[in-house]
Amino acid sequence: MTKQILTVALFGEAERGDFHTAYFVRDLPELADRLGDPPPYSRGILMGIQALLYQCNLIFFRVREEGFSQDDYYNGLELLKENAIVSDLTALGVPGVGDRQLLRASSDICAVYDSILLTSEEDLYDYLTAGESYDQAA
Repeated sequence: MTKQILTVALFGEAERGDFHTAYFVRDLPELADRLGDPPPYSRGILMGIQALLYQCNLIFFRVREEGFSQDDYYNGLELLKENAIVSDLTALGVPGVGDRQLLRASSDICAVYDSILLTSEEDLYDYLTAGESYDQAA
């Protein structure tokens, strides 16, 4: 029986690396070398560390500010949508994102790959309790 390799794509802030670039990361030293330390209150790299510890392949998209740099998110989502960088995706992580449109676009990508959407507890709570007024503000 062959072991299935799981692939996780994550968006997050990082100390180093280019924007609008997909970083394929296979282990913790490579993550540290390519992206550096996470800024305070950032969750993307921490989720990436968890994925690597669970022996998943990691695709990391650096964003300027988690949850707010929509251009960075949509650029990465477009790459994933086109199946341009990966043919199989287990999960898509968007910690810090509470924007309904961005979450819908992320969910659409998950539907393409039949994958799960990962977010933080706080963002899920904000999303679930914001109601329609949140849609109008976005």
